[in-house]
Amino acid sequence: MTSAVTPYTTRLLAPDTWDDFAALVEANNGVWGGCWCIGFHPEGITKDSTVAGNREAKLAHVNNGTIHQMLVYRDGRCVGWCQYGPPAEVATIKNPKAYENGLAALPDWRIGCLFTGSGSRGMGVARAGVAAVLAAIAEAGGGLVEAYPEQVAGRDPQRGAYLHTGPETLFEEFGFVRDRRIAKWRWVMRLRISA
Repeated sequence: MTSAVTPYTTRLLAPDTWDDFAALVEANNGVWGGCWCIGFHPEGITKDSTVAGNREAKLAHVNNGTIHQMLVYRDGRCVGWCQYGPPAEVATIKNPKAYENGLAALPDWRIGCLFTGSGSRGMGVARAGVAAVLAAIAEAGGGLVEAYPEQVAGRDPQRGAYLHTGPETLFEEFGFVRDRRIAKWRWVMRLRISA
């Protein structure tokens, strides 16, 4: 599908797009030194995790259909993604005790990791991914969507930092509103999507 926000195209991560995803991960040092975007999955990243094990776990999720992840393409090449899914798939939230404090009900959907490859940052890749994810959620019946972005307003610039859950301002553009703070600079933001 083509995003209405940008000229990028998007496709779900699936067995037929695995090689595109893997090429982007490998071109970016395994993403954060070898995460392979497994950190939000139920198994998460542990002290015993290895790069090879993370890759194998991610591929198993893809092959088993236990993943929702929108890949963003430019000129036929994968340049980023937006991970999402129901809480059972996107199960590992940073700051879990703070998250659970004040939690009235789990959302229907969560947006986990956003990633843009080196050389494509600042060009709307994350925006295209979020737009495509919200469209896919609407097509799947809608529901309450949570994201866990970082606040950038009132904060010193983060030299060399990469906001792996996205900036709060990006989600505000789509209508997400703050629900509660779960870390000094991280918020739970929510949006209800209609089918």
